[in-house]
Amino acid sequence: MQDTSSSSTYAPRRTVRSSLIEPDGGALVELVVPEAERAARRAEASRLPAVRIGPVDLEWVHVVADGWASPLRGFMREAEYLQSLHFRSLRLADGSVVNMSLPIVLAIRDEEKEAIGKAPDVALTSPAGGFVAILRRTEIYKHNKEERIARTWGTIAPGLPYVEEVITQAGNWLIGGDLEVLEPIKYNDGLDQYRLCPRELRKEFDKREADAVFAFQLRNPVHNGHALLMNDTRRRLLDMGYKNPILLLHPLGGFTKADDVPLSVRMEQHSKVLEDGVLDPKTTIVAIFPSPMHYAGPTEVQWHAKARINAGANFYIVGRDPAGMSHPTEKRDLYDPDHGKKVLGMAPGLEKLNILPFKVAAYDTVGKKMSFFDPSRAQDFLFISGTKMRTYARNGENPPDGFMCPGGWNVLVNYYQRLQNEETEKESAVVSLKS
Repeated sequence: MQDTSSSSTYAPRRTVRSSLIEPDGGALVELVVPEAERAARRAEASRLPAVRIGPVDLEWVHVVADGWASPLRGFMREAEYLQSLHFRSLRLADGSVVNMSLPIVLAIRDEEKEAIGKAPDVALTSPAGGFVAILRRTEIYKHNKEERIARTWGTIAPGLPYVEEVITQAGNWLIGGDLEVLEPIKYNDGLDQYRLCPRELRKEFDKREADAVFAFQLRNPVHNGHALLMNDTRRRLLDMGYKNPILLLHPLGGFTKADDVPLSVRMEQHSKVLEDGVLDPKTTIVAIFPSPMHYAGPTEVQWHAKARINAGANFYIVGRDPAGMSHPTEKRDLYDPDHGKKVLGMAPGLEKLNILPFKVAAYDTVGKKMSFFDPSRAQDFLFISGTKMRTYARNGENPPDGFMCPGGWNVLVNYYQRLQNEETEKESAVVSLKS
């Protein structure tokens, strides 16, 4: 992998067309059953032992089925799980290594394990009860939750959002096997058209004749500091000799913690950013990455980067504290803010991906705009955290001019105003009941 610690000396390889960068394992995994075979598979599923999966499990089915985790073909069996947990990678049959920093596993309870018995195949049903997939050639093994949590997050402190939502209440066993997904996963939330799979994204990159694709992962609204990173990346790629670099603006669409801005609001805000011309619609593709969020810092950022390889991106933007969060019980960052970009620069299995680290962007009180932080005049910069941004929006206050485009800011203000109105109505209803 190229050393990207100094952008001025960066010289990318030019032998691979961006949207044709080889997916991990050499071919994209796509696990949705052909339409002509679905009726037969459904009939078979009705005769198999069944496991009802939760909403986050369904998101992982979606991730694996579409090929984001290629070459993984289902929920991990024990050998894959141990490699992921201990080595952050999988060794393939030909001896090559692909990055796989997060275990993708399905937990089951004691009674479900007993009901499955020695059955080789298991049906998976949705939270609503409909058939989702068949898990073939299954293997059941012990779910050591403490080890999984400690190795994934580097702590077992209480208050980790994904742990509390998914792992703590999960079963004591993991079941792995190859997935056959009965039909494409849809959420019917008005956003399915944005959930482009890796194959569809590659097709779109080719349609736009991209000669470089740079991906930006985010789970927050886009402010002008983000836009500065993305527009500056395109400028740098043009300076390197690329003719048509395309931005993949790729918000995370799976599970997020309760105080994050919901996906529907973020997507509306992103649309306003394009409408207001902060980003160029001609050179930007907005799509949803269906993965759940772990907030596991340097461990998770490898997964975010690896998945974009499978989508055809050959450049990945990484900034301060990617996939990080505040420590759940102490007043500090859970991870060193610089470790994410350092880890990406040396992670096994990511050698073909060009990592583009950036300096921190902050609000320049002299220039009245978002700029890259200049330590020689640190007193001129204002850091507006996500918490501060949400406080502005919740109170109906405007941030400094130049922090975010007006259309995008109005989306956030309207969202928090709706929240406040709902809370007021609930409080009024409680008072009425008591009286």
